[in-house]
Amino acid sequence: MATTSEFRPGLTIRYNNDLWTIVEFQHVNPGNWRAFVRAKMKNIKTGQVIENRFRAGQDIDVVRIEQRNYQYLYRDGDMLVFMDNDTYDQIHVPEDVVGAGSKFLKENENIQIFFNGTEITGVEIPIFVSLRVVETEPGVKGDSVNNVMKPAKMETGATVNVPLFVNEGEVLKIDTRNGAYVERVK
Repeated sequence: MATTSEFRPGLTIRYNNDLWTIVEFQHVNPGNWRAFVRAKMKNIKTGQVIENRFRAGQDIDVVRIEQRNYQYLYRDGDMLVFMDNDTYDQIHVPEDVVGAGSKFLKENENIQIFFNGTEITGVEIPIFVSLRVVETEPGVKGDSVNNVMKPAKMETGATVNVPLFVNEGEVLKIDTRNGAYVERVK
């Protein structure tokens, strides 16, 4: 067991039977009242952010989260198959654990997987990926005046709204957090 004196940003604790990461904290000593620690915490599973008060010196349950490098191999139904870059072991991860960014993963992409023992607590994919456009309507000269978008199918099968000047075969930089077009890659 540890105490609140060991709080630091990035520390993972078990609170109310869930895993939470400390985002920021502040030790408060209000005059002749008891000291406390005000902490902003983020739920690892849901992403919910809350603010909570702990008594100074209160026991907390610190959880050790292990981070490993993996390489995305292929999709197997609703599972994604990853290979450990060190041991070459393969694991199957449900698509919902990876999240919405899973549709932007292409083969051989390196990612981080976070473990609590053998349980997968999270997957961190790259924020930006470069993907080739495989299918889109051809752009018409002079249509680039307005900020009009059109759908484009990427090499991973994801559909992204892109500007009218984008053509098939071009490589685009895509934000995996919201699936938005960022820029053309030269």
